Amino acid sequence: KLRIGVPMKDGFTEFVEVTKDPSTNRTDITGFSIDVFKAAVEMLPYALPYELIPFAKPDGTSAGTYNDLVYQVFLETFDAVVGDTTIRANRSLYVDFSMPYTESGIVMVVPIVDTRSKNAWAFLKPLTWDLWLTISCFLVFIGFVVWVLEHRINDDFRGPPLHQVGTSIWFSFSTMVFAQREKVVSNLARFVMIIWVFVMLILTQSYTASLASLLTVQQLHPIVTDIKDLLRNGDTVGYAENTYLYNVLREVGFDDSKLKEFKSTEDLDALLSKGSSNGGIAAAIDETPNMKLFLGKYCSKYTMIGPIFKTDGFAFVFPKRSPLIPDISHAVLSVTEGEKILDFENKWFKKDSNCEDLSAPKVSSYSLGLESFWGLFLVAGVASIIALVIFFASFTYRHRHILVHPDSRVSTWERIRVMFKIFNEKDLDCHTFKSSPP
Repeated sequence: KLRIGVPMKDGFTEFVEVTKDPSTNRTDITGFSIDVFKAAVEMLPYALPYELIPFAKPDGTSAGTYNDLVYQVFLETFDAVVGDTTIRANRSLYVDFSMPYTESGIVMVVPIVDTRSKNAWAFLKPLTWDLWLTISCFLVFIGFVVWVLEHRINDDFRGPPLHQVGTSIWFSFSTMVFAQREKVVSNLARFVMIIWVFVMLILTQSYTASLASLLTVQQLHPIVTDIKDLLRNGDTVGYAENTYLYNVLREVGFDDSKLKEFKSTEDLDALLSKGSSNGGIAAAIDETPNMKLFLGKYCSKYTMIGPIFKTDGFAFVFPKRSPLIPDISHAVLSVTEGEKILDFENKWFKKDSNCEDLSAPKVSSYSLGLESFWGLFLVAGVASIIALVIFFASFTYRHRHILVHPDSRVSTWERIRVMFKIFNEKDLDCHTFKSSPP
């Protein structure tokens, strides 16, 4: 009959919990790890009698750390260890492990804060600065294009120079809210405006949606994302009681005064809520399964970062070269690949009803950038340039006699000046200036 040691725990008892009935003096050992081991034993092709023995002192408290418990297998006090025991290189020097039955990795859990914009310039955040600059440049450019195409045939775009500049800029910027009052009469200008109004429609709708998201949807972000930031800031970090994580954090560079133990999920929540500056901790470092269990209860307050270190997960401990290891490992794989492991997780790792799937991607709102809209600006720019090319080609052709004037005494500069003068005048041949017949 195998003597199997199990850890005594004050917290995270979903993996292993040891309870004792005072009236009958009977010890009951349950938990996720126990169920996985029992299911694996049932799959063995032979009977394997065993006895679960708590690693405890006579007063019922833990007899030592997980390293101490694993070492009892080497000392032959126990024939195996079943519990949330991590596969570690230093432990594998004197014991062997089965295949892991949980996810691997050391992660960091930190508080999350709502970063919704509450300042006076929040209305600028939906778009990045390069997109704001591009929109501004295109508004001026479109205003110039429309003025070129319209000012010879449209009285709305004529007048003193400052009036023409003001009208062009006003007309272009008013398209942002589709409030332009001036009419465009040339087909080329209408062609440009059709495309530009479509561009502005897309931009204004995207801006409205992004601004609404920034101001109303919770923007939850971790207060820290790198363990090096915790070291640099001198923050206090928490680790699970009686685990090897103390040594890991010391190797990283944390001082003893910046390390605190936590025993349970409730204890961890209290420490994180206080914060490092108020006698608590800024982050908790632990194995992925433990932290997923914690976030199943407190998902609205914290988030998980990592893995920040690599581990091989939880496994069962046996003596070196134990003949049971191949069979147990094969049985563990059969359990973890089937539906039983899901049943065990649903049984022991109950989530708060308000908690979403921890594996689901987090939805965040970001400022919209030029990379999302450069195609629209490209189309608007190409259309405007084509319109200008057609206009100047038509205008030059109509007044080609000035450029090819037979009088050689007229200089080229003088001919260009005359062309500019004509360009600045009304086109009285246009239908907009012809009086209607009586």
